Parts: sequence; C-alpha cells; structure tokens
Amino acid sequence: MELEIWIFILLFFVAFFSGFIDAIAGGGGLITIPALIAVGIPEHVALATNKLQATFGSFTAAANFTHKKMVDFNSLWRGIIWTFVGAVCGTWSVLLIDAVVIKYLIPICLAAILIYTIFTPNLGQIDREKRISQNLFYAIFGLGIGFYDGFMGPGTGSFWMFAFASLLGLNLKTAVANTKILNFTSNIVSLAVFIGGGQILWLLGIVMGFGQMIGAYFGSHMVIKKEIKFIKIIFLTVVSLTIVKIIYDLFIK
Repeated sequence: MELEIWIFILLFFVAFFSGFIDAIAGGGGLITIPALIAVGIPEHVALATNKLQATFGSFTAAANFTHKKMVDFNSLWRGIIWTFVGAVCGTWSVLLIDAVVIKYLIPICLAAILIYTIFTPNLGQIDREKRISQNLFYAIFGLGIGFYDGFMGPGTGSFWMFAFASLLGLNLKTAVANTKILNFTSNIVSLAVFIGGGQILWLLGIVMGFGQMIGAYFGSHMVIKKEIKFIKIIFLTVVSLTIVKIIYDLFIK
C-alpha cells in the first residue's frame, strides 16, 4: 500500500500528540486509530500498524519512569508475568469469542471508574494502605487486564491506573509508571501476533513510532514534574473521551 508523503508527516504529529497523552493517562489509541482509518488505511491494517507505533511509545515512557526510579520491579515482576499470560490468552481468544458483550460492558465499567474517581477526591493523592495482597492483585488484574488488552484494548491504561490507586493504594504518579511497564508487556504480545499476520505497514509504523517516542518522552517527564492534580484531570478527561468513543462506535456509527 503506497502512501503520500503528507500522510507520513500528518501521522507523525498525530503519534507525537498520542504518545504525550498516553504517557500521562493512557488512551493514545483513541487518537491514532481514527487518524489511521481517516487517511484510507483499512481497519485491520490500521489496528496492526497502531500496535507497532504504540509499542515505541509505551517502551519510551516505561524506560523513562524506570530511569527515574519510579518503578519497583521487586513487586512488579509478578504483574509483568501475569499480564504477559493474560495478553497471550486474550490475543488468542480474539479468534474464538464474540466481542459484542465485552464491548457493551466496557463503557459501563469506565463510567463506574469515572464516577468513583470524581467522588473520591483524595484518590491517588498520596500512597495509602493496600486493600489486597500484591500476589492476588497481580494474578487477578494481570490476567484480566492483560487479557482485555490482548483481546480489545481501549481503556487499558485507565483500568490499570484506577486499580493501582484504589486497591494497592499507590499515588497516581507511581500508578502511571507501573501502568506503562504493563502496557508495554501486553503491547509486545499483541504486536507479535500482528507481525505473524503480516498486516503491518512497517514504514508508517516506524515513522509514527518515532513520533510516539518523542511524545512519550515529554509526557512521562510531565508526569514526573507536575502535581498529581494535573494527572488526575488528564485521567478523567481520557476516561470520559473513551466512554464517548465506545458509545459512538456501538450506537451511532
């Protein structure tokens, strides 16, 4: 598939903006996937190419948070393993399970997260006591969210951030850092499957990947420097837009 040069330039900047937002609160796919489809790329190719460029961004943000010592791998390694397993199962299940029911459940779950976060003003402001053991937390959510990201994807970062803040008691900065590590894990699994399917526009994906890397670098630095209130505002905005996008796809499009 041949693309004009203006498409590469446009999507580079789209990926930059997506990487910036995604590094702060997730939801980058809400920006890049519609943009890919809008320039005439078939949906299945757009999804595969999006996963390639998103992997660049999640890796950059994860590396930056790791460099700044915001990630404790002594506990997170369990999340990485369970997320990997969940993503493998989710990606494989795409071929076997009807996604209709899940598509209707996702906006309901996201709406519950939105309402809970709004009416819990102190959520993620400071580290709090855990409500669940780390072993059980990572087994449940690593498998569950990893499966969902491999199976479908929208809102994955939001689910992880909320789970970390509400159940493990992490502040939002640490929650974001951990989320990007696990996002990268599930992205790699999905990317491997798409590579096997041979549906990726490699040149475009790499060009967008560089945009993602730059955006993710600045976005992750913003998380490090800004107050948690700023992260919470972006998080609530991303969750709201994700709900609107999914409802539009289900009932209007």
